[in-house]
Amino acid sequence: FVRLMESGGGSVQTGGSLRLSCKASGAKYSANCMAWFRQFPGKQREGVASICTRGGAAYLTSHADSVKGRFAISRDDAEYTIYLQMDSLRPEDTAMYTCAASDGYLDYSSRLTEVPYLFWGQGTQVTVSS
Repeated sequence: FVRLMESGGGSVQTGGSLRLSCKASGAKYSANCMAWFRQFPGKQREGVASICTRGGAAYLTSHADSVKGRFAISRDDAEYTIYLQMDSLRPEDTAMYTCAASDGYLDYSSRLTEVPYLFWGQGTQVTVSS
C-alpha cells in the first residue's frame, strides 16, 4: 500500500508559478510510475504528467500537450517525493491536482490514463486568476 500526500497548491495570478509536491510512504515506491492528474469542476480527471522508473534507473516523463513547455514533473526517490513545477499558469489551469502511483511499470500509452493507477492522494487546489 502506498499513501500519497500532496502540498503546494494555492492561488496565483496569470503568468505565475507554483510547485506541487507529493510525498509517498509505503512499499514499492521506487518501482512504479507516479503521475499528476487534475480535475475541473464537473469533468473527469485528466492526466497532466507522469514519471516512471524501473527501480531507480532512468526516469521517463510524459506531459500532456496542454502543459508541455510550462509544467515539468520530477522525482526525488531519496525523499520519496514527486514534484510538479508549474510556470506560466493560466486561468484554464485552475483545478484540483491529485497525485497517483501505479503498482508496477506502465507502458507509454497508459501513463496519463487513470485506470492503471491504484493509489491516489486527496488533492490540492490550484486557482489561477486573470
